[in-house]
Amino acid sequence: MDMVHGDVAGDGSLLTQPLVLIVEDDQSTRMLYKEYLTDSGFRTIEAHNGFQAFEKAQTHHPDAVLTDLAVPGMDGFEFCRALRASASTKDVPIVAITGYPDYLTNPERIRQAGITRVMTKPCNLENIVRELRRLLNGQATT
Repeated sequence: MDMVHGDVAGDGSLLTQPLVLIVEDDQSTRMLYKEYLTDSGFRTIEAHNGFQAFEKAQTHHPDAVLTDLAVPGMDGFEFCRALRASASTKDVPIVAITGYPDYLTNPERIRQAGITRVMTKPCNLENIVRELRRLLNGQATT
């Protein structure tokens, strides 16, 4: 079973914090996001490619997704379309991050993928947290 980072046994208080699925193929970047989000009061689970991410989304039902658009296997656009096509994840907010500004030149592709918000790399980590909190309507309290 996958470990959800930030889970706490016992009083369960941290279990009420939103769960964010982080999808990033670069391990150091994925760990940076994980640490910052966990320190900011989110629970996290990670995936390194689109196929793994979709499987984890179906298993763990995240409250939000933070995904790179250039991931191996099923790319970020395909992954986002798959999330929108699934009844259990169709309404999950998706923050997509990309280092390829060319991706932003086609807003229709972004809309068709069901992406809620796109941010360009390098991203200020606090801006990512702020956007996730905004999309989750203040559910993250820290």
